[in-house]
Amino acid sequence: MEGQNKKIITRFAPSPTGFMHSGNLRTGLFAWLWARKNKGTFILRIEDTDKAREVAGSIEHIKESLRWIGMDWDEGPDIDGPHGPYIQSQRLNLYKSYGEKLIASGHAYADPYTPEQLDAWRKEAETNKKPFLYREHRPENPPVWDGSMPLRFKVPTIKKFSWTDAVWGDLSAGEEALDDFILIKSDGYPTYNFAHIVDDIEMNVTHVTRGQEFISSTPKFLSLYEALGVVPPTFVTTPSVMASSGTKKLGKRDGAKDVLEYKKEGYLPEAMMNFLALLGWNPGGEKEVFTKEELIELFDLNKIQHSGGQFGDEKLDWLNKEHMKKLSPDQIQNNIFSYLPKELQKEKLVQVIFERISKWSDVKTMLDSGEFNFITQQPEYDRVKLIYKNSSAEKIKNNILQAITALEGLDENNFDADSVKNALMSVAEKLESRGELLHPIRYALSGLDKSPDPFIIASILGKNETISRLHKAV
Repeated sequence: MEGQNKKIITRFAPSPTGFMHSGNLRTGLFAWLWARKNKGTFILRIEDTDKAREVAGSIEHIKESLRWIGMDWDEGPDIDGPHGPYIQSQRLNLYKSYGEKLIASGHAYADPYTPEQLDAWRKEAETNKKPFLYREHRPENPPVWDGSMPLRFKVPTIKKFSWTDAVWGDLSAGEEALDDFILIKSDGYPTYNFAHIVDDIEMNVTHVTRGQEFISSTPKFLSLYEALGVVPPTFVTTPSVMASSGTKKLGKRDGAKDVLEYKKEGYLPEAMMNFLALLGWNPGGEKEVFTKEELIELFDLNKIQHSGGQFGDEKLDWLNKEHMKKLSPDQIQNNIFSYLPKELQKEKLVQVIFERISKWSDVKTMLDSGEFNFITQQPEYDRVKLIYKNSSAEKIKNNILQAITALEGLDENNFDADSVKNALMSVAEKLESRGELLHPIRYALSGLDKSPDPFIIASILGKNETISRLHKAV
């Protein structure tokens, strides 16, 4: 297309009708990646023409969601540029001027009919088992448009449209997809079908990225571009993000979470960007863990898939853990300590916790479940569980006493997991089964059926507390 020689300009144009969920953000991410890949311009535009559905605070929420994941914008509501303003409700005069141009060229007219009249025609069409087409009821002499009535587009030619999509290739739709539609409502606000086209023209957008549900509406858009005498941009139609069930598109009604909930739960923004990028796009090869810079370098519209990516927390958790592993030891410790009370902020505990979590909030889950209670208080437990399988109580008691003797010989200042392990294994290796020593020691120290290994627990508790608990077990 001719626009390919121009500077790439993409946009993300969410509506402020509630929280941002992952499906919305993924579509915006593809637009952002393409702009950054081509050193182009990425515009954030707010489509707030549906005032009845607008939710207070949504614009700030949108901006915070993008900032968190790392999607910066070059022009937008808080970054002035040559195409502003970037909130549609502040551009009403522009839509009105475009509406007047269409009236002058014979491609728009005032809609004089009441909702009751339209409803009666719809019911009549339904009774006759025919599709309702507004163009069959165009007024012969429409009144002068004064803004008090809706302004409706007059489809110039009823024909089959063909177009090329950057993802789906050659597409077409017939006459049934075309009908006269409202451009500007009686409240003075434009419809999506009109406003986004005017804005894309005025902002010189070269690539329009949106979900596949808009394919059926594309003939309407093309007809309007044609009436305005404008060459359409490149359409980049992304596959749907599917809910975890795999049968339905991800949506708020199907449990899609607020993007910022993932931030609260302790996911890394790098992991979320990595995860969303792979929902419907695949660079090829086996690699799945990418940095932001790698995603920008590899992103290619030709690699966007047709099948919808499935949203799954299991995959997100895995990717998040892989990105957590890239953090420095200090970063890992600081994040874990932020969830722990002072008395549990022990360096030796960090690795134990890190091995068992996939996001930072898992630390709080472990804390709330009482998994760390044994560190600050002597555990209460079922004495019978100290006995390993079919061993006798006398044999277990003797094994623990040998372990106490071995541990007493260690330096209190060098009581780490390795030295404890060497001391205990020198006893365990002489037994019929290592479990006859390691099982009762683990249980005596933690009181838990499942816990870190006894060497780590002992190193966290320290020499005196470890030996004290083993004496109690005896």
